[in-house]
Amino acid sequence: MADFAQNLDSPDDIALADKMNNGRKQILAELHKRIIGQHDVMELVLQTLFVGGNSLIIGVPGLAKTLLIQTLAQVLELNFKRIQFTPDLMPSDITGTDIIQEDETGRRQMVFAPGPIFSNIVLADEINRTPPKTQSALLEAMQEHRATIQGRTYSLEEPFYVFATQNPIELEGTYPLPEAQLDRFMFHIVMEHPPEDEELEVVRATTAIIDPHYNRPVTGADLVAFQRLVRRVPVADPVLR
Repeated sequence: MADFAQNLDSPDDIALADKMNNGRKQILAELHKRIIGQHDVMELVLQTLFVGGNSLIIGVPGLAKTLLIQTLAQVLELNFKRIQFTPDLMPSDITGTDIIQEDETGRRQMVFAPGPIFSNIVLADEINRTPPKTQSALLEAMQEHRATIQGRTYSLEEPFYVFATQNPIELEGTYPLPEAQLDRFMFHIVMEHPPEDEELEVVRATTAIIDPHYNRPVTGADLVAFQRLVRRVPVADPVLR
């Protein structure tokens, strides 16, 4: 901790680093109220949050990929939207589009109806089930945290993350992810089957009534501050090379 302190700008950075470490532990504790096992996966998901990246989660059905991200959004009290990617999904189904609305005077005008991309956490479920043209609707948002629709650019609310899921064993009706799409993901997270004792805990939990109460250890503003803190930590030349 002393070496880390020497690389930061002020005592406030040290306090923020302590808050980030404590927040990480508290978020993990809250997630484990609903998610059994998968500790390594949770660690990578939290790293995604703290550095401001996006992650592609790969695993067979039934491993709680969707439940993990949904629970994370509940713990952090962030706006969450899930997009089920299908072959007939259109780019406008992701970004939104202009629609005609009539006001009280009967006058009609075009009004922008935002799509699910306008959220803090977006879950692109089974992202490889839609053609690359539709997948590309996420590129600008994932890289620049903004969306351009019909010539107008809209900024996305911070913090903003995209978590995508992919089924590794289903090949029929899927499309390979373009290199430009893969480049937007910071982490490629693989979810494996849990050991037998954890599977027993899953069975026990899913056959009971679960209504956990989540504490809110970290806010969206905290996450933005953590991301800036991470960027301020110097990196040695050998590590850069």
